[in-house]
Amino acid sequence: MTGLARRFRTLPLRARLSMLVAAAVAFAVAAVSVTCWFIVQGKLYEQLDNDLGRGLLHGVAQSTQFGRTLADCTDVVPKTPGFRTSYGQLVTQDGTVCLLGDSTGKVKVTSADLDIIKGGDLRRLTFRNGTDEDGDALRVMTLALATQNGIGEQGPNVGLIIAVPLRNTQDTLKDLALILLLVSGIGVVGAGAAGLAVARAGLRPVDKLTEAVEHVARTEDLSVRIPVEGESDDEIARLSRSFNSMTTSLASSRELQQQLIADAGHELRTPLTSLRTNIELLTRSEETGRPIPPADRKALLASVKAQMTELASLIGDLQELSRSEGQRGERVQVVALQDTLDAALRRARLRGPELKITADVQPWFVRAEPSALERAFVNILDNAVKFSPEGGTVDVVLDHGVLTVRDHGPGIPEDELPHVFDRFWRSPSARALPGSGLGLSIVARTVQQAGGEVTLARASGGGTVATVRLPGAPVPPPETA
Repeated sequence: MTGLARRFRTLPLRARLSMLVAAAVAFAVAAVSVTCWFIVQGKLYEQLDNDLGRGLLHGVAQSTQFGRTLADCTDVVPKTPGFRTSYGQLVTQDGTVCLLGDSTGKVKVTSADLDIIKGGDLRRLTFRNGTDEDGDALRVMTLALATQNGIGEQGPNVGLIIAVPLRNTQDTLKDLALILLLVSGIGVVGAGAAGLAVARAGLRPVDKLTEAVEHVARTEDLSVRIPVEGESDDEIARLSRSFNSMTTSLASSRELQQQLIADAGHELRTPLTSLRTNIELLTRSEETGRPIPPADRKALLASVKAQMTELASLIGDLQELSRSEGQRGERVQVVALQDTLDAALRRARLRGPELKITADVQPWFVRAEPSALERAFVNILDNAVKFSPEGGTVDVVLDHGVLTVRDHGPGIPEDELPHVFDRFWRSPSARALPGSGLGLSIVARTVQQAGGEVTLARASGGGTVATVRLPGAPVPPPETA
């Protein structure tokens, strides 16, 4: 049985559906056929029993005629016209048989018949299947009678047995069984064919989906779309929509990846070109023996160092953006936002020693990745330091999970605000300043992963204000306290 089940599971889905439909129909047809056969058999036997009942009165009348001479009765008795049953006989409790006048044969008497006769229960009437002396099948009715002997005294118990042939009834049942078997076979074959047709029609959308998947795997063409057929909650329609959503997401991801590579290549080209030019100047000076003035040489080396720093920062930003959600370096954990912000402020003060950075920090605890969150805060503070005038002020406030960083620089034009979180986007006025255009993209991604939101806006009185809202609490959860 296990082997058959394993073999069944290896069959194609169409074959399995066809076999299941055929099996279900075969079971239903078999149940209906058997039920029909037994119902017809019962009706035919009921009709025979009714015929035997109609001959009962005639048999009782004859039993009265022959009861008084039952002891001298032989198998040959005068025929009595009008009795329509084929078999009729009287039987005593000791097994003596007396045929009625128009009986065509003798019914075999069973021990059950004698038990009925000996019991003498006049109300007991039984029907059974039996045979005559030649072995022909009969439908037999047995009735117990009480007879009087010749001197008016109560005689031995006597039973009346009448019967009709079963040949025609059995032939009818055999023909019916053959017809039902033939119809059942045709029904099962038809059900298998219908199941195969239904399976093909039902799995046609799956075939389209399979072809689309194979086409995507073969050509890497993510523009393939499958027509959505059926109702909105239909399984095939849901599968088609899911596939279309998947290919759309993959296409969008590939487009973003290609755009990232193209933008990265463009951003890398400028520092690499500058770096190569400076190194070539230094190399040519060494090869030609014409030394570069010390001031110029110092400036070239400083430029090389700056370009190397910019490249390292750009590569780090690219690595941060290329990480998927499942590749985050540390586990998300409860982070004390004030401690992370203090670490970012120390780094910002080193980068802008000439600036005044004020901080009003209240305790707040969030769930995030500590290193990523610190990097995001550093990027926000770096922007504020970068665009603040010399000797300017940067105001930092953390109150109930809302962080605001306000600088007093030139501010961001209104038409550029929608693009500030785009990758590699840089304001035309800031193209000459160091940076890759990825810092705010990293900020937006990190804050979104922590369940918060970040915005940039022009501050009243000039400058830019960055606002970060993070869900959390002023005290750590009990399990981390």
